[in-house]
Amino acid sequence: MDFTFLNNDLESWAIAVAITLGITLALHWLRRFVLHKMQALSRRTDTIADDLVAKMLRKTYIVGMLAVSAYLGGLALELTDKQRLITSRVAITALILQLAIWGDTLLRAWRDRYLANGDSPRKSSRTVVCFLLRLALWVIAFLMVLDNFGFNITTLVASLGIGGIAVALAVQNILGDLFASLSIMLDKPFEIGDFIIVGDVLGSVEHIGLKTTRLRGLGGEQVIFSNGDLLKSRIHNHKRMETRRVAFVLRVAYGTSEQQLARIPDLIREVVTSAPSAAFERAHFFNYGEWSLNFEVVYHFQSPDYIKHMDTQQAILLEIYRRFEREQIRFAHPLSIVRLADQDAAQRPHPAVVPPPASFRH
Repeated sequence: MDFTFLNNDLESWAIAVAITLGITLALHWLRRFVLHKMQALSRRTDTIADDLVAKMLRKTYIVGMLAVSAYLGGLALELTDKQRLITSRVAITALILQLAIWGDTLLRAWRDRYLANGDSPRKSSRTVVCFLLRLALWVIAFLMVLDNFGFNITTLVASLGIGGIAVALAVQNILGDLFASLSIMLDKPFEIGDFIIVGDVLGSVEHIGLKTTRLRGLGGEQVIFSNGDLLKSRIHNHKRMETRRVAFVLRVAYGTSEQQLARIPDLIREVVTSAPSAAFERAHFFNYGEWSLNFEVVYHFQSPDYIKHMDTQQAILLEIYRRFEREQIRFAHPLSIVRLADQDAAQRPHPAVVPPPASFRH
């Protein structure tokens, strides 16, 4: 008597089982082989790609491989359309879940890699970003599984969209600061330790949180900005300054000789050029002031360090003062001239006023 099950004889079932086991074993062996190669490669290189592939392969489960292999083995059987549909849906579901597990593994590896760098002020931001991405990944995977089994997810997606809009309107300020924090994290207009100027506030960035960013002001106080307001402002980041342009005015007294005035630009060039890290640009006699002859000096300091810049500027100004004393060039001082009337003329009597003749009187 011939044995049959689901309209297939024993030989067909044996072939299907053999195909299923063979494909499962082949996939398992391939996984182990590639994993061994990736682990050996990761020990020799510093790249992150091989490490991520190795972590994904470790999260490849035998159940998913068995489900896909069973579908392929089932192609050797005579199945009804309904039975074929069930096997295909199970295989597709296993594939979707395996892809979701791989994606979740990549996201967690990205989070752990950055958290391991010791950038503690940004840990909370990266943790939230990773959580939101993982949540979105699993929601999409869940919806795809439901759609694969024939559920109508249109109404569910619409309701989720309406609910999301309602929640977003209720907490729009909080979400605005949250997304501003993510923008700061991804775009990095400034980082921890940078010296920035926001409006009339100067300070070093001390903390970048999910809702606020905190600066340590020059007076020692802590200044707190909401992330949304901070990104709407103009931010001057002095930490990323490569060179510093320095301009100042020298005021020379009236009465300085023409030869001395012509000598001043060359004198200033010599002083600035001899200073370390200072690149001379120009020095010009640029206008006549109310009480001084004005020279404008411009040079570039080749370092963002403010203390070194001030040390160099101090040395330049002191050397200019010494040179002016040596050349007998006088600096101008604000002054005003008061002219007094002639005292002798003031003491002389005024001439008498003679009245006009009577013929001219009205």
